[in-house]
Amino acid sequence: MRHARRQVVRRVTRLAAVGGLLLGGTMVTRAVASEPPDASAVPRTTAASAADMGSGLVTRLGDSRTAGTWMGTDGKPVVAVTDEDAAAEVRRAGAAAQMVSHSMNELKSATSTLRSQPTVAGTAWLMDYRTNEVVVRADSTVSAADWTRLTRIADGIGSFVRMERTEGTFTTRINGAQPILSTAGRCSAGFNVTDGQRDFILTAGHCGPNGSVWFADNGGRQQVGRTVQQSFPGGDFSLVEYQGGDAGQGADVVAIGDGNGVRITGAADPAVGQRVFRSGSTSGLRDGQVTAVNATVNYPEGTVTGLIESNVCAEPGDSGGPMFSEGIALGVTSGGSGDCTSGGTTFFQPVTKALADLNVKLIVAAQNGSGQQGAAPSPEPSASATQSAIAPGAASPGSSAPVGGAQVSTLLSRLADPRNIGPGMLVIAGSLVALVATRYIRAEQDRKAYQRYYSATWG
Repeated sequence: MRHARRQVVRRVTRLAAVGGLLLGGTMVTRAVASEPPDASAVPRTTAASAADMGSGLVTRLGDSRTAGTWMGTDGKPVVAVTDEDAAAEVRRAGAAAQMVSHSMNELKSATSTLRSQPTVAGTAWLMDYRTNEVVVRADSTVSAADWTRLTRIADGIGSFVRMERTEGTFTTRINGAQPILSTAGRCSAGFNVTDGQRDFILTAGHCGPNGSVWFADNGGRQQVGRTVQQSFPGGDFSLVEYQGGDAGQGADVVAIGDGNGVRITGAADPAVGQRVFRSGSTSGLRDGQVTAVNATVNYPEGTVTGLIESNVCAEPGDSGGPMFSEGIALGVTSGGSGDCTSGGTTFFQPVTKALADLNVKLIVAAQNGSGQQGAAPSPEPSASATQSAIAPGAASPGSSAPVGGAQVSTLLSRLADPRNIGPGMLVIAGSLVALVATRYIRAEQDRKAYQRYYSATWG
């Protein structure tokens, strides 16, 4: 009876082992058949598809029939149009249409008129696509006489120019996320970029002129690098070349505080209404929404154009810091007004514009054949950034990573990941062990049986 039970157990074990081999082989085949993610096809910002669709419709319909695009609360693109035929075309494309009175040509004409006037430091203007207005803002430093003159100019342009006074002052935000220090002040490292031979820090242009030397410590002992290209005013971006020419491990990560970071996977232009995140050493990780693009700000140091406006707060100490969403680089902190107690307005230099002008590429998280992530130059900055749009409030900073640059995934997690060959190999190995064990047990039983037979025969 005992011998029969042993035979049943051995047979069941062998069948289970054979089944395990078949299952493991299937798992490995599927994992191998699934191509590793292409670095150019890494997850992109959820706002990018909405921005691409909206901007594509605006380009196709033209500035005389449209007046901008933005993200709706549901994450779908909304396009401002001036006639019913344009509205019908927008709806057929899957976007929402909003009828407005003034075209993009009229809005651009208004900003051109403002630009042609004598510059008043402490003022800014932008196109508010959602209200179909040009908004002129003046901070607390603008005198009553200048305010009256600007109001007369606005009245002459038309009723779609809205005048606003704002508290505080429009200033550049010296200091930042991962601090870099020089005699010019303290700024932040924004994103790591490369020209294919050397690596650089992309930061704000107002942080310091060409030749500025940057350090990681107050004592000036840990040299980071030197500013080799700068644009300010006009734009607000610069390149700091690493002292050794290499950004090192973790170049694809931006710090968000407490030793944590976010992996950067690409670059894109943000959409109005998109939820975004900004990191800085003074005020940490903050979030808000893009309120306008292509804004002009008249800082005391000079005029900067083409900026992103947002309601993300910032404080002195946050300049040059990165703005991103869903792991996509969007901008570097330029300046603004207010603070993170009462709120305020912050302007950002678009990353795509800086990359194009500087002829460099973003260093992004890439996938290699083993499933591990590592730094690699970004493909083209951005039109390929696509993914299904979601409501702005559901956006996140991106996938987490330690600031030190260590791999997020451990060997155990990679082996357990069903997308890799590890689980299949483990099943195969376990099945082989079971088969070998049953064969060993059978051989050992046969040997003992033979010994008993031999003893009984030759006793």
